[in-house]
Amino acid sequence: MRERYRCIARVQKSHGKIGEVVAVPVHGLPAVLAEGLDVCVVPPRLKGERWKTVESCFEDNREGSLIHLSGVDGIDEAKALVGRYLLARESDLPDDIDLHDADRLLGREVADERLGLSGRITEVMRGVANDVWVIDAGGEELLLPVIERVVMEVPEQGAITVDAEGFYGLEGR
Repeated sequence: MRERYRCIARVQKSHGKIGEVVAVPVHGLPAVLAEGLDVCVVPPRLKGERWKTVESCFEDNREGSLIHLSGVDGIDEAKALVGRYLLARESDLPDDIDLHDADRLLGREVADERLGLSGRITEVMRGVANDVWVIDAGGEELLLPVIERVVMEVPEQGAITVDAEGFYGLEGR
């Protein structure tokens, strides 16, 4: 089976003299950079290694992470990475990453069969504790927390089945 990759971050700027960079998540993804993660720098340089390992990662959040990559040992090498993207193997990413991928979620149908509720995701709001999906349910806006007891998984195709009962007074709707 062919390996699948996902673009997870963009190098925003160099930091300090020892080769650290600030990388920010892309495409609405949460911050997933972590120590030990192998990443591919694209577009690649003509010479040198394309694959790097995250040797350290600090302040991993949606505003950016201060990271040090293997083989990047000085400010000049760090500056050469600015504007480049970091890819990771999908198999190395968290299992629940599709729950937070706004690009793949917008426009997807959401349904709760027990309540007869259906609608489409119009926005993914980022929260401190969890994300919230804004659902257009027949002209009515519904905010649905993306937590384990409400959204169990995101299938590749078709409606995302949720269990919204008990949230926002929806019982017996």
